[in-house]
Amino acid sequence: MIESWAVDDGSAVQVVLGTLRTRIGEGQLETWLTSSSGRKLAFVTNSERAMVVLMDHQDDVGEHAVAPGAAGSSDGFVLSNGQDDAYPDVDTVPLEEAFRIIDHIVGRGAWPADAHWAVDR
Repeated sequence: MIESWAVDDGSAVQVVLGTLRTRIGEGQLETWLTSSSGRKLAFVTNSERAMVVLMDHQDDVGEHAVAPGAAGSSDGFVLSNGQDDAYPDVDTVPLEEAFRIIDHIVGRGAWPADAHWAVDR
């Protein structure tokens, strides 16, 4: 059974990429999705790169998308509480890759076979 997903504010996600693009356009750079099975999917972007984290439950540290070989770091990842974070580029992916990964997880329940991720557990 494929999970259904909702934004943590309770709104259902019909078209996940449309939802994310709309939120980014409104200046909401952090989005949390919760699945019907209790999994969490975190997305935070600086509009160029994104941190994508998949957790099995609320207290899970989860696993996150990575870009092997990426050098440097990027800032401007603004959280909903106003905190402005910077991350090593190896721990984030280009925005379009983040969209592809999230679309696959929401649609199929798992990471794309060709995506790279690190298990943080």
